Amino acid sequence: MSQPTETERCIESLIAVFQKYAGRDGKNSTLSKTEFLTFMRSELASFTKNQKDPGVLDRMMKKLDLNADGQLDFQEFLNLIGGLAIACHDSFLSSQPQKRI
Repeated sequence: MSQPTETERCIESLIAVFQKYAGRDGKNSTLSKTEFLTFMRSELASFTKNQKDPGVLDRMMKKLDLNADGQLDFQEFLNLIGGLAIACHDSFLSSQPQKRI
């Protein structure tokens, strides 16, 4: 059997992290608000610590919760991860010197 690719390992890691926090409050297919806050404070601690606005995590949860059920399903969780990845990528690109054509 072949070893998983780096991308496959990343996908497995995202699933594992979601499952690590989902279900602590009952439903293992979603993150409750408490589970989301625990995830953010544990897995994205530097982002959380640098926030000056105490309501930012509540607003993030509300914005991510597209179906307004008070929970984040895996798709909604991936929207968070994707948004953060895009922001990191944009930051990386803006720190690189511009190439002239």
